Amino acid sequence: MAGLALQGVVKQFGAQTILHGIDLAVEDGEFVVLVGPSGCGKSTLLRIIAGLEATSGGQILIGEEDVTRLQPGDRGIAMVFQSYALYPHMTVRKNLSFGLENLSLDKQVIDAKVAEAARMLAIEPLLDRHPKQLSGGQRQRVAIGRAIVRDPKIFLFDEPLSNLDAALRVQTRGEISRLHKRLGATMIYVTHDQIEAMTMADRIAVLNGGRLEQFGAPLELFEFPANKFVAGFIGSPQMNFYEGSVRAVEAEKVSVHVEGFGLVSVPVDGSTGNLGDKVTLGIRPNHFHLRPQGYDGHSVVRFRANYAESVGTETYVYGTIDGNDTATVVHLPDHVPVAENDVIEFGIEPACLHLFHGESGQSFARRRSDGSVIAPRKK
Repeated sequence: MAGLALQGVVKQFGAQTILHGIDLAVEDGEFVVLVGPSGCGKSTLLRIIAGLEATSGGQILIGEEDVTRLQPGDRGIAMVFQSYALYPHMTVRKNLSFGLENLSLDKQVIDAKVAEAARMLAIEPLLDRHPKQLSGGQRQRVAIGRAIVRDPKIFLFDEPLSNLDAALRVQTRGEISRLHKRLGATMIYVTHDQIEAMTMADRIAVLNGGRLEQFGAPLELFEFPANKFVAGFIGSPQMNFYEGSVRAVEAEKVSVHVEGFGLVSVPVDGSTGNLGDKVTLGIRPNHFHLRPQGYDGHSVVRFRANYAESVGTETYVYGTIDGNDTATVVHLPDHVPVAENDVIEFGIEPACLHLFHGESGQSFARRRSDGSVIAPRKK
């Protein structure tokens, strides 16, 4: 196994730049997920790592070796595609062994590798079947098995679960996570599904327009997003945003005025704001708290419901804050009956708020529970 380092990776198609100098260091044995909206460059970046696309600039290192100009077969990687890419006329056993046979390995070695991969993925009873006799989940396990038998330095996954139904997605992502722990392998995984990203990754790289916006642990991105884009992309439903302006700056907090909220005090590093600055206040849907009797929190808002969606274990309510016409989503645990035009009072805890510069979108430096400052990443 080996780590991966991308140093200033650029990709251009004619005059169009797809990747703008990506720097990324993946540790040996780490599971890293690339996420971002369609067209952000995540699949292109994966194909560049695999050698299926040439770089327009920068370097790719696997372990200590510069593989930037090496052919795909010489890089020590194995890739699992979205479309299984199994040979339909071959049995599962043959699909697993075919690549190894082309390397002229000893038959006993090949048989041992195939048997071990089949055992890991619980596909031993399927070895003599053809792909058309398999379910989607079984085909995906075979595709993963074909990667395992090659004993690669790095596994690459390009949206491998997108063709599966919801139940199979949950099952298969659990299998991939367990496989990662068992192998201790370095894995790079592309997905548009942030649930996959949040539950599987050691670290997540968020791309936008061919640029790396933030790279960190899932909860770090959720709790301390570097900018408004990451804050809105990570989390479902996404964070609510409200425009406001700075009214007071102190050493450890900034007071902002937001229509419908009044004056809100946000605990941040005050040196990052100036009086009169335009800012954006961010609140996640689950950080609206039903106002208990005698609540003396710093902020209370009146929320007017338009409609609600209950899934039994939780309720999502859509509406607006009185005095502010910005569409707002509120998440409530458990089933809560809410009717159109119901008015609900919510308390807002300052420590749960996020604040972003109005022009750059960069996050104000926030404080952890121990008081340490999380500075926004500099562009």
